[in-house]
Amino acid sequence: MSQPQAPALRTSRLVNQSPIYYGWVILAMGTLGMIMTSPGQTYAVSIFIEYFITDLGISRGMVSTLYTFGTLIGSFVLPLVGRQIDRRGPRLVMMLITLLFGLACIYMGFVSNVVTLGLGFVFIRMLGQGSLGLVSNNVINQWWVQRRGTMLGVSGLLVSLVGLGVIPGIINWLIPIYGWRVTYMLLGLVLVIGFTPLVLLLVRDQPELYGLQPDGLVTASTAEDKIRTLANEEHWTLPEARRTLSFWVLGLGLAAIAMLSTGLFFHMVSIFTDNGLDATTAAWVYLPIAVSTALVNLGSGVLVDRIPVRILLAVALLLQTTSLIMAQYLQGVELSFVYGIILGATMGLMSTAHGVGWAKYFGRKYLGSITGVGTTILIVGAALGPMPLGIARDGLGSYNLALTLCAVIPFVLAIASFLTGQPRKTS
Repeated sequence: MSQPQAPALRTSRLVNQSPIYYGWVILAMGTLGMIMTSPGQTYAVSIFIEYFITDLGISRGMVSTLYTFGTLIGSFVLPLVGRQIDRRGPRLVMMLITLLFGLACIYMGFVSNVVTLGLGFVFIRMLGQGSLGLVSNNVINQWWVQRRGTMLGVSGLLVSLVGLGVIPGIINWLIPIYGWRVTYMLLGLVLVIGFTPLVLLLVRDQPELYGLQPDGLVTASTAEDKIRTLANEEHWTLPEARRTLSFWVLGLGLAAIAMLSTGLFFHMVSIFTDNGLDATTAAWVYLPIAVSTALVNLGSGVLVDRIPVRILLAVALLLQTTSLIMAQYLQGVELSFVYGIILGATMGLMSTAHGVGWAKYFGRKYLGSITGVGTTILIVGAALGPMPLGIARDGLGSYNLALTLCAVIPFVLAIASFLTGQPRKTS
């Protein structure tokens, strides 16, 4: 029986004449892409919240509700984005998403009421936090396989330090100078006239299409053989992946961490106040959270090339369980900082498991479709996180019962993750 004909190799002067393996350029662009999601991330949007409330005359509760629904609605487009990545390649999709996200940020400078702000939240959460992050992670996964964890660990370290550590400060510096509207439009212009041309110039699709191997390896004898290496890997379609227990344990485990961590972050000041601590202490705890997230992201990225994803996910879920119990008994600054370190470690491990797990389990060929659904599950979890704790606090006067009950969720999923390994196709 004849083998399927391999598609024709593409030519690229940048790729062919690069003095280093071109995957390093892709790593830099994917990392920069994830940093560029910042205008759609909560840590950046939070700086604009007070201005939305004051200038638009909207209550804090309404802004929170619009943000929750904007996140939920925006997440539902991600499976479609994932399918387009598989069909058209990450380069074209990344370019279009970057352009549209930039226009969405410019639009945010013109919002004037509840409706326009709600639409703006849909756009920036769908295109920034969701779609641009999805395709940036996908393109790195395509060019790195054996060292995928290490590369994504390095990427995650830089994203944590620059995105979480620098971008909010830049925004906070720009707003008093130019106003919040112009600041959002400036962020959009950086995306439109700065990053979009870079994507067009530097991003490329799978390395096999240019006669290269992932990780810069050279093992095939001819260019035609090289391009067939993708077909020789074990790849799962989205329907096949959804029928495995591994898909749901990974997806629900990541969603549980996203949901519960977001809830703890959203109610951070209130939880600390209930424990007899002040808002200043709660603000300072973000420092060990950021450092711990960055370091654990890097360390777990190296480890995931050597130990199973299920172990890292299980440890993350157990740390999440610990943080939910600790949140009820925060006594003093020292214990609060330990709490922050545990929360940061949880987020770092989650980032690695999300960035690497889908590709390790299900291959690269249909990775866009699979991660599109997986990311939707994660973002829906994150969007729902603040509500149960807030309802419990209003109804019961304390977070403790809700925190205890919520701790059961990651504990059960941690056991399931320990017991559920790499999926295998039946003959």
